Amino acid sequence: MAEPIAPGVVIDGFRIAERLYAGAQSQIFRLTEPVGEFPIIMKVPRIGPLEPSENLISFETETLILPALSGPHVPRFVAAGDLASAPYLVTERIEGESLERVLERGPLPPAEVARIGAAIADAIHDLHLQDAIHLDLKPDNIILRPDGAVVLIDFGLAHHERFPDLLAEEKRFAAGSAPYVSPEQVLGTRSDRRSDIFALGVVLYEMATGQLPFGTPSTMAGLRDRLWLDPVPPRVRAPEVSRWLQEIILRCLEPMADDRYQSAAHVAFDLRSPEQVSLTGRAHKSRQAGLLGQIGRWWRARGVQLQANPKPRSRAADLAPVIMVAVDTTHPDDARQPALQRATARVLSLSPEFRLICVSVIPGGPGTESAGDGTLGAHLDHRLLLQHWVAPLRLPARRLSLHVIESPWPEGALLEFARRNNVDLILIGAPSPAQHALAWWRSVASGVTARAHCSVYAVRIPDPGLKIEREGLTVDRD
Repeated sequence: MAEPIAPGVVIDGFRIAERLYAGAQSQIFRLTEPVGEFPIIMKVPRIGPLEPSENLISFETETLILPALSGPHVPRFVAAGDLASAPYLVTERIEGESLERVLERGPLPPAEVARIGAAIADAIHDLHLQDAIHLDLKPDNIILRPDGAVVLIDFGLAHHERFPDLLAEEKRFAAGSAPYVSPEQVLGTRSDRRSDIFALGVVLYEMATGQLPFGTPSTMAGLRDRLWLDPVPPRVRAPEVSRWLQEIILRCLEPMADDRYQSAAHVAFDLRSPEQVSLTGRAHKSRQAGLLGQIGRWWRARGVQLQANPKPRSRAADLAPVIMVAVDTTHPDDARQPALQRATARVLSLSPEFRLICVSVIPGGPGTESAGDGTLGAHLDHRLLLQHWVAPLRLPARRLSLHVIESPWPEGALLEFARRNNVDLILIGAPSPAQHALAWWRSVASGVTARAHCSVYAVRIPDPGLKIEREGLTVDRD
């Protein structure tokens, strides 16, 4: 860079203030000009004859990927300098505290682990929906805003499906920070979204126990241990950790990616809905696998070799969607109910992994799932009706959750619940064409369809007696 980096220096119109951070790969400076709608910082890579070339590649990667990202979970991109003359990256300065600083004060209560963990999972899910994978998720790259939302920073090791993977193309080993990297990253794979879910599991473990599940290995042999090593169960190190939280953490930390959560949205949902978590043997573990068990895990992992990046997986929502069906339990005999069940079964058959959320909204309350003493009986009655409605689908418990929400405004309650839980598709019954034209515009289905953040599948039954003649056959319209 032609200009020395010092307070008061102006580079391409940006005035340098104090240095906020100095690391092995880059330095970060606060900027005082130009003044805009949000504070800004300048990130300057350490580039020189004595610096590792990975610094330059990581900088190029971040300047390539960050401008393609948007939303509340990433810093806003402002500008990037020319690599040959003035390499820098100017972004929004995120107001808040890093999770690393929070954890310096010690492990967190389980309720805080769940709250912060769900916010991190929301941010990861949003990133994955934009075809990007962070690949360097760790506490100092997680910023907690004052309102509880999470922002992810530092995309120098990230992967994006639509851009060249510079680190992979140069065959650089860049697995990220040793305590947090996934087994597939150790094996050289940089295109699996479930790597971020493994790292999230490490972060959850650290928040809950104050310790790292795999330590801080400094050699490749040490890194490869996570392909088979059974971590100490969180409840052994922190007895206050609940069984459902241990279930979530250990499922995130499964060495085989197929055994983990397949979507960060599913992790967020479980962290917010502990009563819906399906407990397995993970939840009840009280010690590490014994010597023979560890040898068996090592034996199964011994033949795994470094591999080239496989074909990138499609979007997380396509692979593991969160599907919400709005069930009107106040009218269980409505003729639309069987049609809604059939439509739900068809949609679920299209996904190898999914989470189905069945929601009923009943009158009363401010839009929450907690019922007062006077409505507890009604709340339980409607939950039983939900169980009866979904029973023919014969779904495993881990794929299903049931919720009864009390609200005077069904449309708003459904929309808020769907947004808060990263729902990808809403199924809802709609008035039939035989009803008055105003029935649709006055219906909950109309409001949900108009205002939903995601896709909506409105299910209606055909008019009685309406037939369509097609190739000599008479078929009901469906």
